Amino acid sequence: MSKRLFIILVLLMSLSLVGIIFVQAYYINNSIKNEEEQFDFKVKRALIYTSREIEEKELEGYYFKYQDLVDQKKQADTVAISQLFIYQQNSDTNETLITRSGILEENYKLSSSLFDMGLDSLNIKRILNSTETKIYSNQPSLDNEINVNPISRIIKQGRLTEAERLILDQSFKIFASRKPIHKRVTDRDIFELLSQKLQEDGIDLDFEFAIYSNDLATKVQSDNFELQKASTFSIPVFTDEIGNHDYRLLVNFPKRNKFVQSSIIRMTLLSIIFTSIIIIAYSSALLQLFKQRKISEIKTDFINNMTHEFKTPIATINLALDAIKNPKVIEDKERVMRYLQMIKDENKRMHAQVENVLRISKLEKNELNISKDRVKLHDLIEDAITHVELIVEDRKGFIKTHLEAEKSSVLANESHFTNVIVNILDNAIKYSPDAPKIDVYTENVGTNIILKIKDQGSGMSKAAQKRVFEKFYREHTGNIHNVKGHGLGLAYVKRIVDDHQGHISVESEKEKGSTFIIKLPLIS
Repeated sequence: MSKRLFIILVLLMSLSLVGIIFVQAYYINNSIKNEEEQFDFKVKRALIYTSREIEEKELEGYYFKYQDLVDQKKQADTVAISQLFIYQQNSDTNETLITRSGILEENYKLSSSLFDMGLDSLNIKRILNSTETKIYSNQPSLDNEINVNPISRIIKQGRLTEAERLILDQSFKIFASRKPIHKRVTDRDIFELLSQKLQEDGIDLDFEFAIYSNDLATKVQSDNFELQKASTFSIPVFTDEIGNHDYRLLVNFPKRNKFVQSSIIRMTLLSIIFTSIIIIAYSSALLQLFKQRKISEIKTDFINNMTHEFKTPIATINLALDAIKNPKVIEDKERVMRYLQMIKDENKRMHAQVENVLRISKLEKNELNISKDRVKLHDLIEDAITHVELIVEDRKGFIKTHLEAEKSSVLANESHFTNVIVNILDNAIKYSPDAPKIDVYTENVGTNIILKIKDQGSGMSKAAQKRVFEKFYREHTGNIHNVKGHGLGLAYVKRIVDDHQGHISVESEKEKGSTFIIKLPLIS
């Protein structure tokens, strides 16, 4: 797959995932809005119901009083009364409020006993289609102050016309408006009406309420009501015939948001869970794609490098063989022996490279049988140095040992662990541009022995230090290929050290060299 196509596929997959997330978020947001609108609608409907019910309940009470007056008059006199008289005695001010309404203009005189007002008699004059309220002092001198116009038909028929009912409603409301709000409706009435209607609509939620008059709180309110304009629902109560009002019923729900969200919380959680799974799966797949692409590039580099490594010794062997075939050379035994030694060395070199690859493959499959014996780490170090000291001397370098550990007995495989040290020393030599300068240290720390191999070579970057023990990894050096290798040596080193219950790490700085540190457990 080309790099351009790979990038396009990744972008398309990423856009699709982002699109899915936005769709889910949009759906959840719309669901919450719809639930909030439904909640608001149900609450407003409950408020309208409550307002209407308390108004109708108040009017109903006055109609009962009116009917009592009508029944009393039927028993007391043959002359019927169609007029409504509503009165209220005020013991504090010694005054009486009288509201009268009627349809016909007639005169009628009533005894005060009908209304039990404390007045001797009433003269009432009815003015067509009018409503009037007067205040009287509770004194006998008020006799004949009011004129009455009765309509006999109302009592005879026992029912009211629509016009008569409107007049009565108006009269009742005018009279009721003079009473304080806490005497017109109680906290319990509002609570019961609201609770009933809300529960019918599926809202089983605690609420607080209050009645306000011109933005001022009245005595009618629940214990914990707090005015929050942003989240408080309100509706006018006790309106007159043209819609004017002095009072508003306010309701708020302290746990409104939690209630609204609870209805879609399950679907939201499922959406979040499945979206998270998609994100995790997508991220993992994307990571694997990048890893596979990187591995593919590394393997390609490895094959190219391996081909180059094999090409050189094969070419050398071919040249040596062609030289030996030359009649002049074949008679020169010294030259023949030199060419044969060259062939042997190059063959050994190729064999060693193949062994490295096979060794790593066996380690990954856990097929490499590593038997361990009690060995002295210092002896392994000395043996490993002998493998590379000729190369170091040839490059005018040195290897100094500082074996200060008093105890160096470890449980290890002599062959493999010697290869570990040789590989590290070989790296120190290869990555030293000038004469190799290598120091080897050992020390005891607790129940462990620490081995440090320090060089003064080219060092490595921080990024390379994190990946130096990965298989096939080699630090990029641009177009410079002055150091040969397959990126397998240090991967082999780490696998062997791990198999010995040890730990290996590296400390390095560009142009200042590297230090490889191996920690192994001691045995008594």
